[in-house]
Amino acid sequence: MNRRLLLVSAGALATGGAVAATSFARMGSAESYAAAMAALRAPLGSDPALLDLVRYATLAPSGHNTQPWRFRITDDQARISPDFSRRTTIVDPDDHHLYVSLGCAAENLALAAQSVGRASEARFDQGGVLLDFASGAAVGSPLFGAIPHRQSTRAEYDGRPVGISELGLLESAAETPGVDVELVTDRPRLDRLRELVMAGASAQMADPAFVAELAHWMRFNPQAALRHGDGLYSAASGNPILPTWLASPLFKVVFQPKSENEKYDRHLRSSAGVAVFIGARADPAHWVRVGRACQRFALQATALGLKTAFINQPVEVANLRGELATLAGAPGTRPDIVMRFGRGPSLPMSPRRPAGAVIDA
Repeated sequence: MNRRLLLVSAGALATGGAVAATSFARMGSAESYAAAMAALRAPLGSDPALLDLVRYATLAPSGHNTQPWRFRITDDQARISPDFSRRTTIVDPDDHHLYVSLGCAAENLALAAQSVGRASEARFDQGGVLLDFASGAAVGSPLFGAIPHRQSTRAEYDGRPVGISELGLLESAAETPGVDVELVTDRPRLDRLRELVMAGASAQMADPAFVAELAHWMRFNPQAALRHGDGLYSAASGNPILPTWLASPLFKVVFQPKSENEKYDRHLRSSAGVAVFIGARADPAHWVRVGRACQRFALQATALGLKTAFINQPVEVANLRGELATLAGAPGTRPDIVMRFGRGPSLPMSPRRPAGAVIDA
């Protein structure tokens, strides 16, 4: 998509003159954006405010980076509730991804609390996640240290395999009651999984409602990303920064099955492997567990210097789930999350809303 977008936009800019120059000046700078992301990911310190614990929780991933969560937090307890106003009804009609995101945020919050001497236990409760805090020794870990550095790195990796000891650490980190994880590293299964991803992407891109929903969450420049504090920032996926007035109409032109599938082909061929997460049941409580498991997997990968990215098309397109389950060695189940991993570049971080914006009084 990058090259085509650049070529089309160059033509538009050539005819835009002063208007285009003014628009670029208003997009905000990459430097100011990077500074804001660094502040958002600043270390907790030895005695952080409750707001800072929530800040670390919000560094978790979510579908389209919608951040569909609300927090209530005291010295003794925290509750993470779904924010259904941020649903993505086309790609996630049963709120599966939403509840996975709650689990990811809960894992971040538990690790952050433990790092400052607030032992925590998380459980599914009344449609959300409840964490009880208790006094204890401060317990840091490589997973906690990885929280501000983890990102969904949507780029080509270097193709190098991951060693057996590293794979063991990844598996151990993801161990969660009620969740199975299958690591796919052999080329025949990776090739078949690549075909499933591309089939899923083609089906989604043929759906105008899917494309419209995705476009709604796109942020094409630093100013838009900072103003919204959510969504899919172009540069975080290695795409060019453009004025919104130019990029929005171009998006549907350049977002085409051929170019997108060529990208997924490169991404999967360059990955060391793929992790498939499968909950024991298809319900919100188990989706939260899957979220906690895949977040620990991603944090462990980050601690090892690896990159991860979600490639959930075979989960999101229902008629592909059966073949994905068989490929993962679990026929008859519903797979929940697909995540590729390997060694790759660091990209700009995705935006987040301020912690104060997601806390209920």
